[in-house]
Amino acid sequence: MIQFFDHNDRRILNFPAIHPCENISPRTLLESLVTLSRKISNFHSKFLATQRKNSKQTIRQVGILLMFLEELQESRIVLPESITLCFSELHLTFQRILFLLQDITREGARIWILMKAHFVASQFSVLVRTVATALDVLELNSIRVSSEVKELVGLVANQARRVKLELDFDDDQAMKKVIVIINQFENKFEPDQGMIKGVLDYLGIKSWGECHKEVKFLEELIGLMCLDNNEREMPLLSSLAGLMRYCRGVIFENSDFREGGQVDGRGNLEVEVVSFLNLEDFRCPISLELMTDPVTVSTGQTYDRASILKWFKSGNLICPKTGEKLKNTELVANSSLRKIIQQFCADHGVSMAKTKKKNSDISRTILPGSPAAAEAIRFLSGFLANRLSNGTNEQKMKAAHEVRLLGKSSIFNRYCLIEAGTLPPLLMLLASTDSLTQENAISAILKLSKHSKGKKQVIENEGLNLIVNVLKNGLKLEARQTAAATIFYLSSVDKYRKLLGETTLAIPALVDLIKEGTNCGKKNAVVAIFGLLLYPRNHHRVLAAGTVQVLTNVLATSDKKDIITDSLAIFAKLSESSEGSTTIVQASALSVILRIFKNLASRSGKEYCASILLSLCHHCGAEVIGVLAKDPGLMTALYSLLSDVDGTSHSNKKARMIINIIHKFHETSTSQLINRQVHEQSIHVQ
Repeated sequence: MIQFFDHNDRRILNFPAIHPCENISPRTLLESLVTLSRKISNFHSKFLATQRKNSKQTIRQVGILLMFLEELQESRIVLPESITLCFSELHLTFQRILFLLQDITREGARIWILMKAHFVASQFSVLVRTVATALDVLELNSIRVSSEVKELVGLVANQARRVKLELDFDDDQAMKKVIVIINQFENKFEPDQGMIKGVLDYLGIKSWGECHKEVKFLEELIGLMCLDNNEREMPLLSSLAGLMRYCRGVIFENSDFREGGQVDGRGNLEVEVVSFLNLEDFRCPISLELMTDPVTVSTGQTYDRASILKWFKSGNLICPKTGEKLKNTELVANSSLRKIIQQFCADHGVSMAKTKKKNSDISRTILPGSPAAAEAIRFLSGFLANRLSNGTNEQKMKAAHEVRLLGKSSIFNRYCLIEAGTLPPLLMLLASTDSLTQENAISAILKLSKHSKGKKQVIENEGLNLIVNVLKNGLKLEARQTAAATIFYLSSVDKYRKLLGETTLAIPALVDLIKEGTNCGKKNAVVAIFGLLLYPRNHHRVLAAGTVQVLTNVLATSDKKDIITDSLAIFAKLSESSEGSTTIVQASALSVILRIFKNLASRSGKEYCASILLSLCHHCGAEVIGVLAKDPGLMTALYSLLSDVDGTSHSNKKARMIINIIHKFHETSTSQLINRQVHEQSIHVQ
């Protein structure tokens, strides 16, 4: 059997048909043609949102040819070699017909296929004529099949030569309506809902879930176009995505979003997991490439010089990350960050020349993609803000869920939602007694808190206590875990770390989540605590909350490498002080840290262990050094950090210092032992 492309791995409206090899036998080709024909014929029972006439006519013709092919298959007659050319061409064409039908019925692609109606119709026309050409070389008289079948094959050939597969009139009218709707958005005029509903009904998009699938498909396609640097289709795709987001939030507000697969069987929505600083944090927000010449603009945001200059040359005078209008286009070199990046790359064996990755340009999340998309999101943001403030409880819950989706990946969407005033009513919803409302509200706030204006509004509207209350008393564990992630993002601002530390219940609630949460919740809580530790006065508060003993238990029992590494990062930070080192030793964490150090594969985890051990030696002295000196496997682990494979410059330095401390301890102990022996011998002689 000839292998075919999986349509799930194929770009839409791309037809990578495989040509049969030259020495293939006619019988093998026949078997494969029968399989292809049956697959095509099965589409007669599927819903066709567009291209109904062209599809049905093509399926009917292939169905007739299937009768001919099945009779040949059943007869088991010897097929002449001359039939190979015809079958090869049919095989190639049938693959493309199958691809085309798969695309027309692809989940979530209905409005995109509608807008590509001219191209799709032309493809049907070309493929049907190719069938006619292939049948022209078929010598029917040399093949023993019934006269009725021969007559049908001849009829198909004649029809294929004469048929005119053109754009369906109804498709054309629906497409024109979409263009009118997009133009109305572009002109800052909210389209008539009746016209929008007419298009949705025509395409069979009748629920929130079906509309959501359209949005997801368009978002994925936009991402693929960005990867290919294909700018030609971007304005239309962005406009359609904006339209479908508007429909999802406004037209289908009374449809149950839980039909769209956003909620699992227990009613829980996905929880975001946050993580520490890594190489990705040094990438330019515009190009997503490692910054080699970081510069800061008037809003305080940092970009790579080449990327921001290109941004300015394109006529953009707003900050790409915050959306704020720039006071000027002056660039200030961020030499400190450049040195940090260079040191990070040197320490972790990263070549700055090899870090450029082919990826989508993040400007597609900063800018709306088209004027129509921008206005659609603005209209939708205003609608959601109104529902959050004045809607019924059900409408408020659904609006919060919609904000959550819109703010998930687009900086522009977050900016519009914040400007529309969605944050204050979202904060009020945190006190809801409905678990789904609370969960959607805290998740929406999390997404908006990633924007600098969002963080500011949370603080200005006294949202800290409300978020901390969800962290401690959330109706569901998922809401508490999302609240921890929100605190992490808020802690990225220096003055907010101080406010969070001074919020009495914040740190104890994070510690409780480490004890009670899922792996996702534990990680969010650990990372949030680390963020708070960047404000020195929070160190004592973290220690007082019993964090060290809880993390010691986590390190002793967890098998999750990321949680172990993150917990070690907190220990490394706390051990910098005498109080922190003493607390770690008193919690019996030393033996746990030593075991992890000797067995952990993570390079960063080993470096954290080395930092902790060095700090413990410095602050706790002989009590700790004696334990290290007696550990038989420690020196092997320390020497591994000195090698080029496992070690970095920082870890090499720390490992070398610990080795020297242990050597000096042994020398001192030996010297003291000799002195004691000499003293005892002298007494004995006397």
